[in-house]
Amino acid sequence: QVQLVESGGGLVQPGGSLSLSCAGSGRIFSIDVMGWYRQAPGKQRELVATITGSSRTNYADFVKGRFTISRDNAKNTVYLQMNSLKPEDTASYYCNLRRPVVSATSDYWGQGTQVTVSS
Repeated sequence: QVQLVESGGGLVQPGGSLSLSCAGSGRIFSIDVMGWYRQAPGKQRELVATITGSSRTNYADFVKGRFTISRDNAKNTVYLQMNSLKPEDTASYYCNLRRPVVSATSDYWGQGTQVTVSS
């Protein structure tokens, strides 16, 4: 089974930048869709961005033009470059791998990394 480990979170001032990484163990295939989600306390987990094996990307409206998702299949790693950070970006950020199967789609999650944007 796939294991995902995020890194790169921390405290940053508004307008600053952070780069998150998610390293996977176990084979990651091009058919797998990888993504980043975030969750603030008391709120639902929400999509930030996804990327397919062919590098097609999808972004939530609130991060378009500010965040960039990328992946390196050879390194089993997905990245999230976050620029122009806002206080409302404060949340735990989770790496996700979605694997399609015949019986049911499988989701794998990392443990999360905290991003805090504050002056």
